[in-house]
This record gives sequence, structure tokens and C-alpha cells, in this order.
Amino acid sequence: MYGATLGYRRYNFSNLATLLAKASPSRSGDILAGIAAQSGEERSAAQFALADLPLRTFLEDHLIAYESDDITRLIVDMHNAKAFAAISHLTVGGFRDWLLSDDATQNVLGDVAPGVTPEMAAAVSKICRAQDLLLIAAKCNIITRFRNTVGLPGRLSVRLQPNHPTDDPRGIAASILDGLMLGAGDAVIGINPASDSPERAHSLLSMLDEIRAKLDIPTQTCVLAHITTTLNLIRRGSPIDLVFQSIAGTEAANRSFGITLAMLEEAREAALSLRRGSVGNNVMYFETGQGSALSANAHHGIDQQTLEARAYAVARRFSPMLVNSVVGFIGPEYLFDGKQIIRAGLEDHFCGKLMGLPMGVDVCYTNHAEADQDDMDGLLALLVAAGVNFVMGVPGADDIMLGYQSTSFHDALAMRDLYGRRPAPEFETWLQRQGLLDTAGRIRPRTMPAKFRAMLPAS
Repeated sequence: MYGATLGYRRYNFSNLATLLAKASPSRSGDILAGIAAQSGEERSAAQFALADLPLRTFLEDHLIAYESDDITRLIVDMHNAKAFAAISHLTVGGFRDWLLSDDATQNVLGDVAPGVTPEMAAAVSKICRAQDLLLIAAKCNIITRFRNTVGLPGRLSVRLQPNHPTDDPRGIAASILDGLMLGAGDAVIGINPASDSPERAHSLLSMLDEIRAKLDIPTQTCVLAHITTTLNLIRRGSPIDLVFQSIAGTEAANRSFGITLAMLEEAREAALSLRRGSVGNNVMYFETGQGSALSANAHHGIDQQTLEARAYAVARRFSPMLVNSVVGFIGPEYLFDGKQIIRAGLEDHFCGKLMGLPMGVDVCYTNHAEADQDDMDGLLALLVAAGVNFVMGVPGADDIMLGYQSTSFHDALAMRDLYGRRPAPEFETWLQRQGLLDTAGRIRPRTMPAKFRAMLPAS
């Protein structure tokens, strides 16, 4: 039993999952699940009680039983007690104060990260204001490498997302070249295929690899097929750079995705065996999103933000190149409006970075959410200020295949100009060779390079 007194009223919370849920900032998914605070006062009481909770509690009181959930077993078995020692004496509130202090430097946070469980990260995020989430995340630099280096200080990378409703090669190629001219693609050139066909995935992978090789682009490519499809494509010799998979924070939710931890390990080993990276061997690309476990009826009465952080424990196990919170994609049933999407995006980025992950955010919303592009402009600017590793580059910010609104090539370019952020260093050198940078080093294409035009498929 956990509790706190507010004024003349005592609030009691029957277990740790209830306490975490009641302490969460309001969001529609938790209300839908029947676990949200009933009032602002109850939420405040839960946050007071949570702030006084020793961090060690999360090592002893498991939200899902060790015996019944492989994510719980992963969190417990992989916990780094040596890294945790530096913060083991702190409460959740004390942890927040320490994270904001000058003692919590970039190097210190990197050392502590393996000792931070997802529940600890989620708990401290719940008592942080937005400004805290920005300040702390900005101190966490997580660097990964495959054919280029993503996450260095002062850099902002972009996933070039050239989706097409019929996977038309000409349409995809045009979007890729458009994005490259505007400096997108250094995180990954990644296609969500419109079809589950392995043959289609192989065709798209081959096209991506041909464009990358002919233009000598120092980046990585990916077709975001299910991991079982990708494993079969590796066996047949398809040109696989990064292995993609959506993941969640409970064993049951991952089972609904058709995956297990053993499958993720098999895929990672298979991708590593290809030795396609030139500067590093981070080969996994994971996507997550608050509400996925609830939508699969696999949430165990736990709030969606804590479950999102548990998905990051899965990601951390496999040393990914990229982790992307597709924050507003699931819809208003889980994040109702722009305010909730903005808060969730900042929380996800904060928790992932605190746990040592290379976090990107798809700053996005569905067309039936109470949100608009002004909300996304605000979240995008806040995330770049907080040091997000990468964002999305979608033609016109409108994904015509997936049917949702994201951020455009020009949006990312605007953020690079506004904050003085530069692309990944190897990619920046490539942009310069293509004549796409001006004398001040800004991405300012004057015309399409001839070799780009030659890559467009014939009509």
C-alpha cells in the first residue's frame, strides 16, 4: 500500500502499478483503461507519494510477475547493480533533483544508464515538468554507428520516409531524391511497404541498395517488414542493412506482434553476420508507441507511459542503431489531443535517453485527433532543443500510404537552421560533394545533380 496526505485527505494506492498510473499526466488511453487519476488532486497526491518512493522499490516490487513475463525477467536479469550504486540511495524525487544538478554530467549519465530500470525512468518522468524533461534529456548523448555516425552533439539526423500507396518504384525514387537534396536520409532511408509480400520487400531492398551504392551515400537502408520476413530475406541474400521491428513492453503485447525476444536475438545475429556496416555494427531499428499494449489488451493494468518505457528495455538489450517513438500514430483513443501528444513525446524521448537509447521521435498525429501542425511544430522544436537523435522526413509531411501527418523534409531543414544542427558528419561530407551545401555549410540545393536525375526510373 502506498499513500500520501493532501490537505485533510489521505489518498491510498493499493499497489505500485496503481500509484504509477494515478501519478501520470492525464491521457485518454489511461482513462479508457480505467486506471487514470479521478481528479487533479488525486494525481498530485500520487505524485507526492511517488516522489518519496526509494528507487530500490522498483527492484523488489515488480509490476508484472517475474515468472509470467519475459520483459520483467529481462529487466531483472540484465540490471546492472554496479551502475545503479551511484543512485541507489535516492528516492524518485531525489533522483529528479540529482538529474537536474550539475553533478549529472553527460559522462555520469552514461555510466548510470545501465542501472536505470524502465520503471525508474517512467516514475521520475511523471514528476518532471516539461522543462525538466528537456534539460535532462539534452545532457544524454547516445551515439550509434553503421555506415555513418548518428547522435553526436550538435547534430540532427533524419529518417527519409518515401512511402507510396502502391510501392511504385518511380514514386519512391522521386521521394528519395527529393529528400536527399534537402539533407534527409542520414538516419536511415526506410520504406514502410504497402504489401506484406516478401517479393515486394526484396524488390524494394534491392532498389534502395542500388540507389545507395550508385550515389555512394554513407547511410543505411531498411524496409520495415516483419522480422520473420526480414529473416527469410537475409537467408535468400537480400541486401539487409537494418532489421526493423515494432516492440512493446509486455510479453503478451509482443506476442500479439508475432515476436519473441529469442526471435529478435536471432535476427540481430543474422544481420551482424552480413557485416554490411562500414563504421559500426548497430543493426537494429525499433519502433514503439504509447498505447500499443492497451490496444492489444495486454497492459496488465499498467499505465501506457510506463509500458512504453518497458519497451525500451527490450530495445536496449539489442544495441539498436535507432529507436523511434511514433508518438501520435495510434490515435486519439490513446493520446487525445496536441497537448497529450506533446507531453508523451517529451516523456518518451526523456525515458529512452535516460536508459541509454538512441532516441528519435516521429512527431505525428492522425487526422481524427484533436491536433494540428502547429502542435507538431511545437513538439518538434522542443525535441530538437532536447537533443533528439533523429526525426522523420516525409514528403509534404503527409504520409499518403500510412494516412497520417508527420514532419517534412523542410521541417527538419528548418530545425537545422534554427538550432544550428548539422547532419551526421559522413553524410554532411557527402552532401558537400554533391554540391548541395552553400558556402556557409547550409543545405541549399540549387538544382538536381545530374547523377540524381539519372537514378529516376523510366516512365
